[in-house]
Parts: sequence; C-alpha cells; structure tokens
Amino acid sequence: MQRPAKGKTPRRPALKKTSHTQKDPVGVYCRIRPLGATDEECCIEMISSTTIQLHAPDGIKANRNGEYKETQYSFKKVFGIQTSQIELFEDVAKPLVDDLIHCKNGLLFTYGVTGSGKTFTMTGSPGEGGLLPRSLDMLFNSIGPLQAKRFVFRTDDKNGMEIQGQVDALLERQKRESNQQSTVPKTPSSKQKPDPEFADMISPEEACKCEGVDEDSCYSVFVSYIEIYNNYIYDLLEEAPIDPIRHKPPQSKILREDQNHNMYVSGCTEVEVKSTEEAFQVFWRGQKKRRIADTQLNRESSRSHSVFIVKLAQAPLDADGDHILQDKNQVTVSQLCLVDLAGSERTSRTKAEGSRLREAGNINQSLMTLRTCIEVLRENQMCGTNRMVPYRDSKVTHLFKNYFDGEGKVRMVVCVNPKADDYEETMLVMRFAELTQEVEVARPVDRPICSLAAGRRHRNQAFRDELSRRQEERPGGPNNAEDGSVLNQLLDSLPALPACELVDPTDEQILPRLIEVLERRHRIRQMITEQYTRTANTLKSMLQEFDGHLMAKENFIHEQRGKLGEKDKIMFNQKNEMDRLEKKSKMLEYKIDILQKTTNIYEGDKRSLQQELESREQRLQRELSERKRMEARMQGMVSDTKHQWEKECERRVNAKQLEMQNKLWVKDEKLKQLKAIVSESNSSATSEQQRPPPPPDKPQRASREKDQPRAPEKRSRSPLPTTGTPIRLHHRRSHSAGGERWVDHKPLSNLDLDTVMQPIIPNAIKVSAANEKALSKCHKYVLTHQELASDGEIQTKLIKGDVFRTRGGGQAVQFTDIETLRQECPTASSRKRRSSEDGPGQHDGNKMDWNDRENRAPVASTSSGLGLQIGYQKRRK
Repeated sequence: MQRPAKGKTPRRPALKKTSHTQKDPVGVYCRIRPLGATDEECCIEMISSTTIQLHAPDGIKANRNGEYKETQYSFKKVFGIQTSQIELFEDVAKPLVDDLIHCKNGLLFTYGVTGSGKTFTMTGSPGEGGLLPRSLDMLFNSIGPLQAKRFVFRTDDKNGMEIQGQVDALLERQKRESNQQSTVPKTPSSKQKPDPEFADMISPEEACKCEGVDEDSCYSVFVSYIEIYNNYIYDLLEEAPIDPIRHKPPQSKILREDQNHNMYVSGCTEVEVKSTEEAFQVFWRGQKKRRIADTQLNRESSRSHSVFIVKLAQAPLDADGDHILQDKNQVTVSQLCLVDLAGSERTSRTKAEGSRLREAGNINQSLMTLRTCIEVLRENQMCGTNRMVPYRDSKVTHLFKNYFDGEGKVRMVVCVNPKADDYEETMLVMRFAELTQEVEVARPVDRPICSLAAGRRHRNQAFRDELSRRQEERPGGPNNAEDGSVLNQLLDSLPALPACELVDPTDEQILPRLIEVLERRHRIRQMITEQYTRTANTLKSMLQEFDGHLMAKENFIHEQRGKLGEKDKIMFNQKNEMDRLEKKSKMLEYKIDILQKTTNIYEGDKRSLQQELESREQRLQRELSERKRMEARMQGMVSDTKHQWEKECERRVNAKQLEMQNKLWVKDEKLKQLKAIVSESNSSATSEQQRPPPPPDKPQRASREKDQPRAPEKRSRSPLPTTGTPIRLHHRRSHSAGGERWVDHKPLSNLDLDTVMQPIIPNAIKVSAANEKALSKCHKYVLTHQELASDGEIQTKLIKGDVFRTRGGGQAVQFTDIETLRQECPTASSRKRRSSEDGPGQHDGNKMDWNDRENRAPVASTSSGLGLQIGYQKRRK
C-alpha cells in the first residue's frame, strides 16, 4: 500500500502581507422580483441596466421639508422582472464556477428582506433552476470525463485532502459497499433514477461548460451542507442514529482554523459526488431538514442561513498520463460557497412571537454584524486605519472572514421586492449594498503550472486506442495476408535449397551441400536481421527526435497560450477597471452637478444676504447720522436752556437781594421806632416803680427779647419755596439705624445709581438671594427693590421686615415698613410741570415764567404700618 499524501489549498497567508496585491471590488448585483398583484403600489423603478430609483410611497415623507425624495442606487448590473435564471447565472455565477475549476475560491450569497426571492434565486423551481443547480451542472459538464474514481481523494478531519493509490481506493470502495451499517452516510449512486422534483431543473439546451479545463489532471467533487440557526451551526447531511425511545436533537458544530489559517466547520459531513443529479440529491436531502416557518409576510420563510459548500480537489497525472501524481505539493483544493441568507424582518409586521421572535432577533443581529464588518473594512481601506473587524461576533462573518481578507472572489445578489410596504426595509438594504461595493478584496493568485509536459492524457489515450485496435486486428484480416506476402518475398530472396532426396543418414554428398546452403541462408538471415535492427534503431531515434521537437513545440504553444491567457486576463481586468472608472467618473460627474447646483443656490443666497446686509448697513449709517444730528441739536438746546437758566437765576437772585434789602430797610425803620418807644416806656417806668408788678403770665419783656434775636436769624434764612410739597423738619429715624442684625438682600439685577446719598446698614449680612442660613442669624430683613416711576426715573424701595421662627422650624419674614428713594432731574420736572400748566402757544421762546419752578433734591419718604407677612421663600416682583 502507498502512503497517503495530503493536499494543500491554494490559499497562502504570506500573500496577505504584500502591499502590491491587486484588488477587485465586491461585485454587487440587484434583482427585482415581480409584484404579487398588478394593483399593488410599486416603489422601485429600473432606470438603466446598472441603476434603480426608489420612490417614497404615499403617506411617507422622506425628508423634513415634507417633500417626496427620490433616491438612486447603482450596481454592477440590475436584473429586471423579466430576467430569466439562465441570464442571471451567465453574469453572476458562471465566472465563479470557472474560477473554481482553475483553483480559485469563490463566495456567492443572496441578501434582502424576507419575501424578496432569495431562495428562488439560489435554488429555483422545476423548469427554472437557480444558481446552485446550474453551477453544479456546469461543473460536472466540464470535468465529467476527467474525474478520478471514488475514494482516490479522501478528506481528513483538518480541512485537508489525502490521496491514496488505486489499490487502496478499490479496497475502500469494496469496504463501503459491503459495510452498509457504516457511520459515514452512503454516497448515492449516480446511476439511480433522478428525483422528478429536480429532474427538469435544467433543460439540455441551457447546459454549459467551462473552456480551458486542464485535461492532464484528475478531479473529484465533495459537497457539504450546513445551516446557521440562532447563531449555532448544524450539519444538514448528518444522519444521526435513530432512537425510537428518545429523540435526540442534532448537535451543533464548531468553527476551527486549519494550518493555513482558513476557517472550516469541524466534523462536517463531506460527500463525494460524481454527477449533477447525485449532487442535487444530496442538496435536496439536506434542504428537507432546513428550518422554515410560516409568517405574516412569507408562507415559507427561511429561519436560518444556509451554506452549500462545493469543494473541488484536483491533482496532475504522472509523466505517462496514466495515474495520479503522488506528490502532495501538486494537489490543490478550491471551494465555492453558495449562501442563502435569511431575510431581515420587522417583528411589528411579521407579528412574531415566542420562538419566531427569537429567530428574527438572531437573524437581524447576524445581518447587523455583517454590516458592521463591511463598514469597518471600508473604513480601514479608505482611511488607512487599522481597526479590528468584529468577525467573531457572528458565525456567518467568522466562517467567511478569509474571503474578505483576500482568499477568493466575493459576489452578492441583492433581491428586492418592489411593493410599497417594504419601502423602508428596501432602502436599508440598498444602503448596505452601496456600502459593500466600496470594499475591495485581494485578487486570488493563479496556481503554478506543473513542470510536466502537457497532453499526457491525450497521448496515453491515443496509445491505448492504437493498442486496442491492433489487438482487435491480430486474429485475421487483410493485414495478415499482406504480412504473409512480405514474408514470402523475404524467403524467396534467400538461397534455394538443392533438389535432392536424402535416403541414408550417412550420405556424404547430399548432407554437406545441404549444410552449406543452410549456413549461407543463416548468414543472409543474420545480415537481414542486423540491417533491420539498424533501420529500426534509426527510425526509433528519428521518431524520438520528432517526438522531442513535437513536445518542444507543444510546450512553446502551451507557454504562448498561457501568456495569451494572461494577456487576456490583463485585458479583461483592464476593461473591468475601465468600466469601473467610467462608472466612477459618471458618479463623480453626477455628484459634481449636484454640488454645482447646490453651489449656485448658495451663491444666490449669499448675494441676497449681501444685498440685505448692505441695505441694513446703509439704514444703520442713516440712523447713526440722524442720531448725531439729534445729539448736536440736543446739545445746542441744552446749552441754550442752560444759558437761559443762568440768566434767569441771576435775575431772580438780584431781585431777591433787592427785595431783601428793602425788607431789611423796613425792619430797620421799625426797629428804630421800637427803640424810641422802648426809651419812652423806660422813662415812664421809673415813675411807676411803686406800682405792683404785672402778672407773671404776661411777660412783655421776654417777648421783646425773643423777638430781637430773631431778626438776624431772619436775615440769614433763605425763603421757602412758594410751591411744592413742604419739607418736614422733624421726621422719624430709620429703623435700620438700631443695633439689630440685618439681612441686606440686594438682587444681582439691581443697578448702581452712583448717588451721593446711599443707604448704609451697619452690622448687616449682604446676600443676593434669601436663604435660611442668613435669616436664622438675624432679626431684621431689608430688600432693595428697583422699579421705574411714572416719570421714567428709577425708583429704589427698601422693604423692611422682622424675622421670626415658625412652628415647623423654619424662618419667616413679616414686612413692616417701606422706604422709597427717588432721584429726580430738575430739568425734566420743570418741563413736565410746564407742559401740564401751560397750553400750546402760551409761552415765548426767550421769555419764560420761572416763579413756580424749583430744584428738587432726592426725597426719602417712609410709610409704615404694613401688615404683610411672607415665608422663607420670597418672589421678587
């Protein structure tokens, strides 16, 4: 028995570190399913083969202005409602199957809301096969005659592939056929009658195959089918032992990482298949175990993410083109993952409860994790950041992390339902798809070309055909007659035997002649044999030389074809790059147009604002000039008024002085007369000394003495004002002058009037807001309140009160007194009085009546007897 050799996958982690690796964007396609009814409202319009437009349905306002907003989204290609399954396969899945045969990995998944046609796109229906059955059909149509026998390739438990010899494979096949009770599920035979459910999935006219398949290699296909349900992985092909007593639920699988840092499902069943029908039978067996349920939006809603993995193992033939080369370094394994993601849904619409609600939550959470990973990848690639991508938050992203890290080509089919009820969910799907297109994945590298000469299988097959043909022609036929004639000619060329008859064995005449003839014939035969050998060797060397030239030419042709293929790939990639750049340029032109329109709008707004600003500045300048003129006019009026006041004051002072002098003269005259009377009375008094003294209640002398010192005092006093309120000579002293402790409450909103007379309260606690702590330390409270008086001047009130304790342990204030401090302008009061007393047109500009005018100083008035009482918290009016 030969030692099994393990194969390797085409993934090479070292290529991730190279910065010159070429990258391709994720291919995102959009497919629009038909409406369920013709009278339903549609919210999606296909503008071109790469662009769709979303219309907000009636009743939904898309922006704050209340206007309907139409949004356009671009894809690599958009498939309308009339698109067939074969057209979708030709553009989306066929290149992935081609890459699979050429040792490159691929990932294809469908994405969309529930009921948008994802499962139909992936699986299809009878007569309309989806992407999965068509991919299998193309694969087996391409490698059908090049497949190895069963069990030549064998999977191990570490995501690797082993190769065993023909004898070991034969023993394995016999063992599997004899052991029907093996734990490994029996591979269904390809010769069985196909199931009618999928027998007509693909018509023979739609069959296709890959070109450029390496015929010098042997292939083998392995399939596996898993589902991710509630973030747990289950094997849909696992056949658990049947327990009639107690049913055991299926066991979940775990993800592991192989030696090449690729993720795989540990313990997953991998079945080797040899035909499309056999592979689809295996798929259908697992599909019947997949979890589906009936919801308000979809009668058969997928409750899990399904992943169908097609793994292709291939190894080159040896130099003879007969057996597989037993070299583990020449074995490659490529795989194609076909993923049907469960649809995102809103529980408010599906009315999910219980287990359905839990399933919907896990589905939405896994899709949200996929969106987050795509966003972080996009940010890392566009901004140059190195954020960690949260692949491990979900089994879906963790399983396919290698594809987004550059281990294969990634394509996504976005399925949308154009009905208006799914507008909001469809808009979220479109945003995610637009975001995914900006993520770039490293382009997979090509497999190194085998050093053996090409065409080994073809030459071996030609040799076998020729050998079998000659074996069939050997028993008889025209070729044998030709060979006999050539043999007769060869015998005729030899010396003829002498005509004699040998009677006696001791005949000395006939025997020597016969021996001589036979020896001569033998020498001629040896000469012919040597000549034939030389000719054969010469011909063989010529044939070998021709074969060498032919192989060299074939190698040269193969190299040229390889170079031509590389050039074709470069041209294809450049064409794709040109298409992408052209699409990007169109998108940028569209954005530039939008920005230009926005700029024009902003320029118009800027011009209008500038015009408004200029008009306001002009108006402000006019107002400033008018104000300056008013100020100059007022200053002139003030100066004139001041000059008039000064003249009037001077006139009144002179008049008053003259009047006082006249009065003083009159009083002097009266005093002289009084002195004369007094002197006369003194002389008469000496004569009446003996008379009894007058009564004490009529002291005439005292009254005179009291009147005499008042004369100089009367001269020095200024006359009282003729009009207005009299000034109280004796008024009550303020309560704030005592020795009690006061709380001086002055709010921050009060203004500083800069007056000469200011209320001063000694031993006071000044606060801007009343508080219990300050009230508990004092006995008196005063609040300084400012307000406008009726004449427009600021009036200050000092509201005073007593502080006492309440029954609840707090502090209360009972107001007892109010002092009013008022500042008046003499000019304003005179004008006001003049306007109230004199009518219009009764006074002259130069001559004014100043007899009833006076200058008033600040007046303080006090009113007491208030019965107000407030608590600790006071509200300022």
